[in-house]
Amino acid sequence: MPRMNLHRTLAAVSGMTMVSRVTGLIREFLIARAFGASSYTDAFFIAFRIPNLLRRLFAEGAFSQAFVPILAEYKNRKGDEATRTLVDHVATILLWALLLTCVLGIVAAPAVVYLMATGLKSDPDAFAASVVMTRIMFPYIVFMSLVALAGGILNTWRQFKVAAFTPVLLNLSFIAASLFLAPFLKQPVYALAIAVFVGGVLQLAIQIPPLIKIGMLPRLSLNPRAALSDAGVRRVMRQMVPATFAVSVAQISLIVNTNIASHLQNGSVSWLSYADRLMELPTGLLGVALGTILLPSLAKAHADRDTVEYSSLLDWGLRLTFLLALPAAVSLASLSEPITTTLFHYGKFDAQSVVMTGRALIAYGVGLIGLIVVKILAPGFYARQDIRTPVKIAVGVLIATQLMNLVFVPWIAHAGLALSIGLGACLNALFLFLGLRKRGIYQARPGWAKFFGQLAGALFLLSGVTMWVAGHFDWIAMQAHPFLRMGALLLVMAVGAAVYFGALVLTGFRLADFKRIAR
Repeated sequence: MPRMNLHRTLAAVSGMTMVSRVTGLIREFLIARAFGASSYTDAFFIAFRIPNLLRRLFAEGAFSQAFVPILAEYKNRKGDEATRTLVDHVATILLWALLLTCVLGIVAAPAVVYLMATGLKSDPDAFAASVVMTRIMFPYIVFMSLVALAGGILNTWRQFKVAAFTPVLLNLSFIAASLFLAPFLKQPVYALAIAVFVGGVLQLAIQIPPLIKIGMLPRLSLNPRAALSDAGVRRVMRQMVPATFAVSVAQISLIVNTNIASHLQNGSVSWLSYADRLMELPTGLLGVALGTILLPSLAKAHADRDTVEYSSLLDWGLRLTFLLALPAAVSLASLSEPITTTLFHYGKFDAQSVVMTGRALIAYGVGLIGLIVVKILAPGFYARQDIRTPVKIAVGVLIATQLMNLVFVPWIAHAGLALSIGLGACLNALFLFLGLRKRGIYQARPGWAKFFGQLAGALFLLSGVTMWVAGHFDWIAMQAHPFLRMGALLLVMAVGAAVYFGALVLTGFRLADFKRIAR
């Protein structure tokens, strides 16, 4: 297999992810302008979280963690025919499981919505709307889980760009629905649910041509029993049991937090969702992109029994994460009002929503480094087909997160939920790191002390300069001048980036140190 330039591949995947995140921000801007933050937007976000939860179980969560390392093993050791058979059988089992789940979910939608957000029951109209939207969106898990299967295959073949681009299609579907469909519906918010369904179809369709090109388009069977007899399928399923539990722990925490938010002030679920969308920009550009390209490379290093390469890949990922995630976290905290006003403060999204979303954004920013580091360290276990260790850590983090909710929610309401998630992610990252070190899987390369010293000085300058420059603008009052406000935000961010990277260069930092070739 040819060597892969990880630096160049990361740039390519991050570029595609940037397109996804930018279109995602445009979609959130249109949703915020058209619908604001109300009980009906809460109803949509609650309904959307239900198929998203199951998508994470079937798709990029448990399934990918169990499937990709075994697929890489088959590809590297057993040849194309055995690999193709494994893909066919896994796809067959996955499809049948998804169809059954989808039917059950549509029938039981009222009970599912109630379990997700008991507070919504106090508003019968919003509750009924959430049930309808849940039923419209439930097939999304079928499409997106098959997309995850396709993405896992393409990533193993080191074809990262298509999988990274697919979320753009969902965002474009949202944008089209907000602009052209919502005005014609009796209940406009239903347009968002329809957009989810259409976006799922489009994301699956775009994966088919590249799968055909590499000769790995799954051949689905009407007989799941034959697929179940495949030893490779049984291995994937055995790995999925702890992986599903690991993902379930995180989703249980999300369900609990959503339920708590539904009992807080109207709009709380929406404020958290808008802030979460802003958080997805750095987590997607760095965390998701790095995790995507690291997992196949780590799995290959494990299959080759190359422990030095394995540790070196993790070290490279961690350094790059700290280099880019820490300034992102500082910027989110220091520029929460400028960012929120520039992107969302239009139409029905009022000044109160700016304040409330900004508070959630600051709270999320505290844990940004943890959220991203987890996506780097967890593949260090998954690539070795060790899923049980992250499960044990996740259980402890769940308990810690909910204990923190008891302290933070009475103090800072919905922002307390965001703070608990962020701090919980930091705990998760810490224990994953200690686990890798204890097992000798990861050995830090020299130069970390100097690296942290360089970062500390640059971050101090970044925070001071950005807050000083941003303080010269009245961001709320600039609502009538969106392009002026956008220009001001870009100016502040450009100055901050120049100060940060300029300080690093002056202290001896060199970008060439981060170039890496995967074997």
